Amino acid sequence: MTIHEVAARAGVSPATVSRFLRGQSVRSPEAIRAAVDELGYWPSAAAQSLKSGRTHTIGVVVPDITNPYFAAVVKGMESVTRTENYRILLANSDESSEREDHVLADMARRVDGVILAPATERDQTPLKLRDSKVPLVFIDRDLMEGDEFDAVLVDNVDGARQAVEHLLGLGHTRIAAINGPPDTTPGRRRREGFLAALTARGVGIAPEHDLIGDFRESSGYQLTLSLLSLPEPPTAIFTANNLMTLGALKALHDMRVDVPGRISLIGFDDLDTGPLLRPPLTVIDRPMVEQGVLAMRLLLRRLDPQYVDDIPRRIVLGVKLIDRASTAPPKGQHVPPPRARKARPA
Repeated sequence: MTIHEVAARAGVSPATVSRFLRGQSVRSPEAIRAAVDELGYWPSAAAQSLKSGRTHTIGVVVPDITNPYFAAVVKGMESVTRTENYRILLANSDESSEREDHVLADMARRVDGVILAPATERDQTPLKLRDSKVPLVFIDRDLMEGDEFDAVLVDNVDGARQAVEHLLGLGHTRIAAINGPPDTTPGRRRREGFLAALTARGVGIAPEHDLIGDFRESSGYQLTLSLLSLPEPPTAIFTANNLMTLGALKALHDMRVDVPGRISLIGFDDLDTGPLLRPPLTVIDRPMVEQGVLAMRLLLRRLDPQYVDDIPRRIVLGVKLIDRASTAPPKGQHVPPPRARKARPA
């Protein structure tokens, strides 16, 4: 099977097919894609790379490949690359800046661009990529000095605010937070939003209720046990990511704490199993797949010569509260009417 046969089937020139296979904009892309699929044409990756200087591979580096959030994000990215003749090379930094440095040093030689969720906000490796002229887009996380890079983020501060407002609206004043690492964008910003929302309503927080976790399930579990051991435990807990929420829920179940009868629980990030858990989880939800789609589109745009020098684009998506059954008024307080229990838009 040759490129000439594909061109004949699509009714275009071989040069047009070649440009299409290199990811460039051409006329009749649908016809070419259909011809490629019908004929089962597999272009030589090595030959393409030699001719164009492109590998048609996008590197994606995430801090925790086991986190369902990042799985959803990569699903969004793949939905774009599937139609744009690119493939994804996925790697896990394991929340380590050192490992991230090694991964990216190896990956930079084999990809056309990188989508990265930095391990910390002070990472220096992304700056090395910039100096090497490797296009880079941030997703979920940022650098303290990251304004020169494209990024797709969410409104972490508003998400935490919505969680606090929800709990305060139910009558809770003794609210604890299991936060993420403060040297990461979501860890820092969600904690800032949480504390600011309490302050705005004149509600204080005990130091022993303001805890720092590591975004892993074991962290949520152990810190919840710590909260339960206090002389005056909280009546509600906000967990700053999905895995810590699962850990917190498991700890509450293991200690036979009624949720939400004794302690309400609200987490940041929904899970596919969120509605099926016992009880179904109240969460701050964000458009995870859409984040992946937008990040990949930004990177492919950056690979287009006419946009390579454009000013960086920073997209911040909204979040919303999904009110299920893991939050309720503190024990002994009146339960609000059903209409106050529906999910509220961001």
